[in-house]
Amino acid sequence: MRKLILQVQMSVDGFVAGPNGELDWMTWNWSDDIKNYVTELHDTVDTILLGRKMTDGFVKHWQSVEPGIEEYPFAKKMVDYPKVVFTKTLNKSEWKNTTLAKGNLSEEVNSLKNQSGKDIIVYGGAGFVSSLIKENLIDEYYLFINPTVIGKGMEIFNKVEDKMKLKLVNSFAFKCGIVVNKYEI
Repeated sequence: MRKLILQVQMSVDGFVAGPNGELDWMTWNWSDDIKNYVTELHDTVDTILLGRKMTDGFVKHWQSVEPGIEEYPFAKKMVDYPKVVFTKTLNKSEWKNTTLAKGNLSEEVNSLKNQSGKDIIVYGGAGFVSSLIKENLIDEYYLFINPTVIGKGMEIFNKVEDKMKLKLVNSFAFKCGIVVNKYEI
């Protein structure tokens, strides 16, 4: 069975975006060690899950990366990997290599997990990830803790109704200041 992996940027105080979705607090000047870590993580997946609200910006960003730019090989993966967008409002996909999932969240995700292939990665948005966490659908958490406190913003663990016991698998501090904690259920 494939695993569902969450890769998410967070502030030290647990927010994934500012109150209005701001991302200006994130560490953008990644060091080579974290770039290599993320590349290796993405070699273990072949499908991306996204919430509808995040998809347009995500796809446009990666499609705009030109050949010859350092991040182009990674951007090509993001464009080429099949993407599944969870939506209640769209009737057709507007994006390359993208299908829509409109059914029950747990059933749709478990169906994807039962297909053959590499693992599946999810990025967001915050509301979508919160729903995945609430339904206990995420198998591994890669929390990229940025060295910033923002005080208020969007959370992903706010729908949890009971305690979640996570097992810390490893933790890495990178030269750019980000610490990645990997947890399993």
